[in-house]
Amino acid sequence: MNYTELITKFYTAFQQRDWLTMQSCYHREITFYDPAFRQLKGSDVQAMWHMLCLNAKDFKLTFSNVKANETQGSCDWQASYTFSKTGRKVDNVIKANFTFKDGLILDHKDQFNLWRWSRMALGLPGMLLGWSPFLRNKVNQNALKSLEKFKPEHGYQE
Repeated sequence: MNYTELITKFYTAFQQRDWLTMQSCYHREITFYDPAFRQLKGSDVQAMWHMLCLNAKDFKLTFSNVKANETQGSCDWQASYTFSKTGRKVDNVIKANFTFKDGLILDHKDQFNLWRWSRMALGLPGMLLGWSPFLRNKVNQNALKSLEKFKPEHGYQE
């Protein structure tokens, strides 16, 4: 399988909320970054996708511009869902970048506008404070708190 096919496999599985297949695309030394969770490694990355797939409400995903060579790749993707904490509709536009090792994804970085996301997900507080370090840190703390609660309930060890 080439790396373009690997990225396509990952996002096709994500469309189907098939977290096991998503996890199989990752190297055991996986690192992940996005503006909400910030930096995650190893089983925390695996648990994050598992949690997001299980908790997704009204979820739709599209992806395009899949590109890859022997060392790196990228993809544009868009997720539409209902944010569970507020019941608000989110339509997030993301740019993903990857590096590869041993035929798998070693590093995955998702970039999106957290202020734009917070306006959709949180409403007025996100609109007023989404640009601020305070709200950005609060989003990160809440994301990590949810992940820490999820992990032992679903068999993820430290």
